Amino acid sequence: MDGDAWRAVFVGALALHAGFQVTVTFVVYPALAAVPADGWRAAHAAHARRITPVVVVVYAGAVAVCAAALVHPGDLAPVPLAVAAAGTLAATGLTATLAGPLHSRLQDRDPALVRRLQLVDRLRCLAAAVAAVAGVWSVA
Repeated sequence: MDGDAWRAVFVGALALHAGFQVTVTFVVYPALAAVPADGWRAAHAAHARRITPVVVVVYAGAVAVCAAALVHPGDLAPVPLAVAAAGTLAATGLTATLAGPLHSRLQDRDPALVRRLQLVDRLRCLAAAVAAVAGVWSVA
């Protein structure tokens, strides 16, 4: 793949991740948080079934392009590349260590856990946005 195509794939994967995370933060989780207790179990189960494959594809793509860029950076600027990789790693780590386990504990609606999940999600959103901006910066 030539340099221009690689840069487009790199920035595109980071932008996709950020766009996905913004959608989850500002659309998906507020809608889920608004579900009353009597409908929670079914709504949460449906959410998990629908979003898990998307999470896997989007996060795997972002991690893969960052790993490839770190191994073969080409003409990507090193500091923004490192920031992009760190942001992607932070979002992935927050998902694996906090958001995923919180979802496992939310079989029944627990307002405190929902608030904690939303906080973790905002941090993931910030990390993904920083990664996307740094990705653009790395090719500028």
